Amino acid sequence: MTQIVISGSGVVGTATGQGFAQANMPVKFVDINTERVDALRAAGLDASTHIDLSADSVLFLTLPTPSSGRGYDLSALVSGTAAVGKALKESPYFHTVVVRSTVPPGTCEELVRPTLEEHSGLEAGVGFALASAPEFLRAVSALEDFLSPWMTVIASRDPQTVERLETLFKPFGGELRTFSDPAVAEMIKCTHNVFNAAKISFWNETWLVCQRLGLDADAVASTVARSAEASTNPNYGIRGGEPFGGACLPKEVAGFLGLGDALGLELPVMEGVSAMNRVMEEMASQRVELVGDGSLHDVA
Repeated sequence: MTQIVISGSGVVGTATGQGFAQANMPVKFVDINTERVDALRAAGLDASTHIDLSADSVLFLTLPTPSSGRGYDLSALVSGTAAVGKALKESPYFHTVVVRSTVPPGTCEELVRPTLEEHSGLEAGVGFALASAPEFLRAVSALEDFLSPWMTVIASRDPQTVERLETLFKPFGGELRTFSDPAVAEMIKCTHNVFNAAKISFWNETWLVCQRLGLDADAVASTVARSAEASTNPNYGIRGGEPFGGACLPKEVAGFLGLGDALGLELPVMEGVSAMNRVMEEMASQRVELVGDGSLHDVA
């Protein structure tokens, strides 16, 4: 039976490994933190500071990628990936390496792949398989989220690798989406988190206005969460490239900003909404279209 190897046994790695263990798969945890390894062993789990690839494995890179100013600190990912590459070099088996950490788009192929190839002496797709399967786990309920996922995203250039991971994750249920470009999966995860943050900030901004007006912010938010098409229709507004227009949306954004001014409140989220729409309006005005005779003409 294929073994699961977890490289980086923090919250995400532990939940991922425990989830597969509950599905009766052999799981090995790896971490450089000896206290964490001891805690995993005390819980009856197979944990070590050494990567053991003495059997056919699917190895998950669940290493920390904290923020570093306006970016990611990928140093732990690089060092952990290098260690995996060295382990691949010493193993006679074909292994699948899966990037599960949250990383900027392009990391799997532009950083992880060359690092693995450099330290293993193997070629991706020939000596080992490479894929991305980002996690969507909440820290407070990581194991429960793994066991009952809303969605699983898998991406690899190799269709057989995608199929292998589909088979691995499918028993846990939830919607499963697959892609041939790992950067798409990485972008999905980054956008997923940023969207959640943006939604929280939007409602915090609305809460400030309600507080200043003496209104019940919870009543407003809970009702709009049901009344607004953007909340109830998952396809609303997701076709990028066009500004919003019509009689209502531009007027309401401008009006809301004016309300903020009158209340002495800064509304950076709404200012950003207005600024982004101006950018898209400018792009639309400069767009060209291909007409029947094959020539290009300005739309404006």
